[in-house]
Order: sequence, then structure tokens, then C-alpha cells
Amino acid sequence: MMRKQNKKNLFFPVFFPALKIMAKSTTDITYTQLAKVFDHAILKPDQTTKDVEQGCQLALEYDAKSVCVKPCDVKQAAEILKGSSVLVGTVISFPHGNSPTSAKVAEALQAVQDGAIELDVVINIGHLKSGLYDTCQKELETIIKACKAKQPNVIFKIIFENAYLTKEEIVKACKIAEAAGAEFVKTSTGFASSGATYEDIELMRASVSDHIQVKASGGIKTLDQVLTFLEKGATRCGSSSTGQILEEFKKRNNA
Repeated sequence: MMRKQNKKNLFFPVFFPALKIMAKSTTDITYTQLAKVFDHAILKPDQTTKDVEQGCQLALEYDAKSVCVKPCDVKQAAEILKGSSVLVGTVISFPHGNSPTSAKVAEALQAVQDGAIELDVVINIGHLKSGLYDTCQKELETIIKACKAKQPNVIFKIIFENAYLTKEEIVKACKIAEAAGAEFVKTSTGFASSGATYEDIELMRASVSDHIQVKASGGIKTLDQVLTFLEKGATRCGSSSTGQILEEFKKRNNA
């Protein structure tokens, strides 16, 4: 189903105030500003501890905003990145969101204890599609409340997996995530049949308040994709191609 496109241009001053990005559009963005858009993904099932180490070193080299690692790798990433500006993130109930609430809470609390400061939590997709909106919201509230009681600064990004959702369900998921207390809404895990789309970012941006940020994830491989996602209203991009994209930016801008 084709989603109606919002024609309004969405530039940095509206959605990046907390990040102090002053660019008037993506044509003005600096390397540092762009690098701090990236959550460098290290999430493939077959990635080893050596891959985690290399991924963290890459994030340090390119000055990414964060790494997003598997829950079992949080301790390792936290040790490598200790004292740096690169944050440690992980995923909860990934990639399908099917775990019971108690398991999600336990996994999230363990991640915080191990050193994660950003948690990307998969919404219960089946419950969302069943119309169990109160159940979805209460679950997210429970996870968020439990973690913020231990670490008030933890950031929550709620993953919808838009490939499985209708336009109306995406809007509803945005409302649920915001009401539950999340800081971000996020398009995808990167493990479904499709990832982030420009139309989805516009829709999600229009469906949450200005203080809620939007993360694009899934299939992001090029600089032009990233710049377009930012113009559509995203403030963060998850990608395993961080180094290649930032090298593309440097080459294009003689940085």
C-alpha cells in the first residue's frame, strides 16, 4: 500500500535542539554532526567477540554516537568504550518482541547493569496487530520504569518493525511509545523483509511530539540515504555500514 508523502521539509533546527546541531539543512552538516547520527550496528548472529572489538574500535575511529550490540556483548563493549564519547546500546527482545514482559524487564535490567545506556526495545508486534494497545503500552511502561529506577539517564528507542505494519498501526505505535515514556521511535530491526523508508520516517515524525526523536534503521548503506532520512525527520540512523558512509562523506566534501 502506497503511503501518502508529507511534502513539508523537516530540517535540523526543529529536531536536533538537544544535539546542538545548527545546520540549516543537510547541505550544511559537518563531519562531526553526521558521525553523531550513527548507532553503529554489531548485531549479526554470527558476529564474534573479535567482531565486537573491531566494531567498537571502528565507532571510536569515526566518532559515532553509539554502538548497538547484542545483549551478551554489552559488557565487552562497555569496557572497550569506557571513557569515550561513544555510547553503549543494545537490543531487547530482539528481533521479534515476543518475550513475556518479565523476560524483557530482566533482559533490560541486565543490560543496564552491564553498561548499556541506550536500549532499543522491540514492541510486541503480534499484540500491536491484535489491537492490544493498552497491553503494549503497559509493557513498555513497565520496562522503562524499572530501568530508569536503576539508571535515570537510560534512553529508550522503541522498534516497530514497520515491514509488518499498516500506516495506521505505525501511527498507533508512535502514540503508544510516546505515552509509555520512550525517547525515540524506531523503524526496524534490520532483520525483516524491508527496513526504513522515507515515507515511514515522515509518518513517524508527524505522529510524535517534537521532543520525541526518530531513528531510521534497516538497509541503510549510502550517504544519500542518510541525508534524506535526516531531511525527512530522523535524528539517528542505525547501520552496519557506518565507516563506508562516513568515508563517502569525507570523499565528497574533501574532509
